Amino acid sequence: MFSKLEETIIALPRAINDQRKIVLFPLVNYIDTQLTNKAPIRLNFICTHNSRRSHLAQIWAQTMASFFRINNIACYSGGTEATSIYKSVRLTLVQQGFELEKISEGHNPIYSIKYGAVDQPLIAFSKRFDHPFNPSSNFAAIMTCSSADEACPVVLGAQKRIAIRYEDPKVFDNTPNEQEKYLERSKEIAQEMYWVFSQIENKG
Repeated sequence: MFSKLEETIIALPRAINDQRKIVLFPLVNYIDTQLTNKAPIRLNFICTHNSRRSHLAQIWAQTMASFFRINNIACYSGGTEATSIYKSVRLTLVQQGFELEKISEGHNPIYSIKYGAVDQPLIAFSKRFDHPFNPSSNFAAIMTCSSADEACPVVLGAQKRIAIRYEDPKVFDNTPNEQEKYLERSKEIAQEMYWVFSQIENKG
């Protein structure tokens, strides 16, 4: 793992309040059950536009799985519609130690996102949750915003549906503290994904 990213992870606060633990426990249990059954773990993080929270959650979940050496896990993201990955998300990820490379142009560019020199990079672009790039069966659908949770009453193929909602940093777009708020949200998601995977690691 890249040293700057590892420093970011090590500096994360460790405390999670009891209310959020209740929210996060279903994801811990799903991953633990899949590991016990020696089954693949596929997590699809879903939000409305697949431009902010769902990508941050996907990227941090995959990174924390690697950090805790939990194998056989693949993280995805999608939305109820496709837009593009918002610029402040990209800037925040670079600030925290990820390496991003644009591998296609257009209104919805595709990015390679690396968290380590020898790790397989994540391929990231905005897409619907049921895009062919994402799994169509045997996965957990993790709803990261209330509007997506309400707009998608059924996610076909999902073994489990889990609501882990985050406030949308979009409300701070084009304000003086935009980047600060995006970093704050990314750290919050990173902290919670750290806690989730630390619980799995502790069980082993």
